[in-house]
Amino acid sequence: MNRDTFIYNEGFSAHRINNNSIVQFQIKMKLFILVLALTLVFSASAGDAYDWRSRSIYQLLTDRYARSDRSDSPCANLSNYCGGTFEGIRKNLDYIKAMGFDAIWISPIVENYEGGYHGYWATNLYKVNKHFGTTRELKKLVNAAHSKDILVMVDVVANHMGPVGTNFSQIVPFNLSEHYHPRCLLTNWTDQHHVENCWLADLPDLDQNSPFVKRTLIDWIRHLVAEFKFDGIRIDTILEVPANFWLDFTRAAGVFAMGEAFHAGYQYVGGYQNVIDGVLNYPLYYKLKEIFGAKQSMSLFTTHYVEMGKHFKNQDLLGNFVDNHDNSRFLNEYNDTRMFKAALAFTIASRGIPFTYYGFEHNFDGGADPLNREVFWTTKFKPSSLTKFVKTLHEVRKATRWYDQPQIESLADDSFYAFSRGSTFFAFTNRPDEKQVRTITSHPYHEGQMLCNIFEIGDCVRVRNNTFPVELNNGEVKIFVPDYGAKELLKSYFS
Repeated sequence: MNRDTFIYNEGFSAHRINNNSIVQFQIKMKLFILVLALTLVFSASAGDAYDWRSRSIYQLLTDRYARSDRSDSPCANLSNYCGGTFEGIRKNLDYIKAMGFDAIWISPIVENYEGGYHGYWATNLYKVNKHFGTTRELKKLVNAAHSKDILVMVDVVANHMGPVGTNFSQIVPFNLSEHYHPRCLLTNWTDQHHVENCWLADLPDLDQNSPFVKRTLIDWIRHLVAEFKFDGIRIDTILEVPANFWLDFTRAAGVFAMGEAFHAGYQYVGGYQNVIDGVLNYPLYYKLKEIFGAKQSMSLFTTHYVEMGKHFKNQDLLGNFVDNHDNSRFLNEYNDTRMFKAALAFTIASRGIPFTYYGFEHNFDGGADPLNREVFWTTKFKPSSLTKFVKTLHEVRKATRWYDQPQIESLADDSFYAFSRGSTFFAFTNRPDEKQVRTITSHPYHEGQMLCNIFEIGDCVRVRNNTFPVELNNGEVKIFVPDYGAKELLKSYFS
């Protein structure tokens, strides 16, 4: 079956079902599940951008996630290898799948300089990092993920190599000084020439204008994706490389590409979507911290989305996140689990592809690198209230396909923000210690329609006089869908 045909033409749309057609809805839901199951049997791997926009990605660091022997002892030194492997990830794919994630992002897989547990210090592009496992084990991981309809995104680096100073003889294949820009430390982030030509963190900066460097990198990424059957690539440090290089690089990869543009500027970051499918949504990341962390006015979301509309070509292909491996965790900066939960839900609910960083489910609160790169196996992969919360979000996201719907703002003020996507309604607050009650007048529902909160059976409101009330307590998130038995069916089909 053609995956694109299925996504565009099959399934159901919740807004087409009314209160008098529960039986019809049940039939459509069963057909949807059947078609989905058949799709998983016949097609597991995909590199298409449209497929990725329906996915939810679990980001993990290979070295920090799970050991091959499933041991759970702590790591003595977070600045070096701790023992996580490809096999460890493979053995825990069911844990990831059970939370509703259907894609994973793994660390760069190539051989690294001593201490390069994170994967960003490459010394040989043609060898797999032995600390993570063998070529065979990596292929087993990818194949196992595909068998579970989990796509695999691999992190890649084309900006720099490992910290060898100027002793380039250690590097394969870029072993000559002419393959690099002259050594200068990257310090001036306002000068694009400086950004693209100087050395980030004193890492040897490749010269992509060198014909040999460009050709070799393009040949390498083509081979890497084909050899291991990766479904997507996350590209590190795209700001530090001439933008036009990425057009040829991503074309050679032939799969969905997500670039890291570590910057808050709307216009600056948005410009890279002209050369790469998607970029990590740093403008939203900073806004989430301002609003849910620092408790600034939630009406800032209004201006945020205006700016996004001006400067981004396709917001549905941006990578939404609240935590990652490069920034202190939200709970380290803002010790508020309720607001973290709200910010997390916002990344899944709003336009874009959700990226959720491992450890969220146990409220990891590490600070700056490497403290935000905790080992996960100490949790013994036990579920938590957040795993259940995210699972519910994923179930409804898939069932109602809200990722196919525009995001339409309903209400925005200092302490309340609401929007709809199709027939799904989302309400947030950043005042966890204050009850928030609002009357919603802008919404997609008809008079008399009953709406129910997906997180609590029986929490329902009815549209009267074209309005309905929303009450938020203790910083909770509410997501409403029309009451035609959807919640009960979802529990039955996705449990």
